[in-house]
Amino acid sequence: MGPPFRVRYNAPVVLSYTLLAIGVLMAGMLTGGRVTGQWFTVYPPMEFASPASWFRLVSHAAGHANWSHLAGNFVFILLLGPVLEEKYGSLNLFEMILITAAVTGLISIMVFSQGLLGASGVVFMFIVLSSFVNVRQGEIPLTFILVVVLFLGKEVIDGAQADNVSQLAHIIGGLCGAAFGYFRLRP
Repeated sequence: MGPPFRVRYNAPVVLSYTLLAIGVLMAGMLTGGRVTGQWFTVYPPMEFASPASWFRLVSHAAGHANWSHLAGNFVFILLLGPVLEEKYGSLNLFEMILITAAVTGLISIMVFSQGLLGASGVVFMFIVLSSFVNVRQGEIPLTFILVVVLFLGKEVIDGAQADNVSQLAHIIGGLCGAAFGYFRLRP
């Protein structure tokens, strides 16, 4: 008689992203932050001729400062991601993560003078996108309206404090999630 259950790799993009981020954090810890700083943080100004700059434009979403930073992001990613991956498909979700990371990185280096790392833009894209999961054509879900109002309200209030970089990443991620949810529903 076999085991009563088996472990299934149920959301390949979400799980692979999570394992990548854990690996990046561990590599960063083992190198005193050098790996994270050199390859998984996006910095202004963008050096368009540098392949490393293009890589960091997206890879920053896998870099995290510490376990607390990583856990704060990936609890949401692991909670919301499997539902989104099932609804939109692995390839589409992977594409949305890459686009959100690139847009967040690009706007961050255009607006701020310090670096950006972490998956918070992707987290807020997931949060807003998840409110579209049960949408029918021609309807705007009340959950979407409430998420946007509460989310934007919190980010505007938090943005008035010291850490404007992460609030901008959250807002950009949320806007990406709204755009993906809206445009992926259109026939």
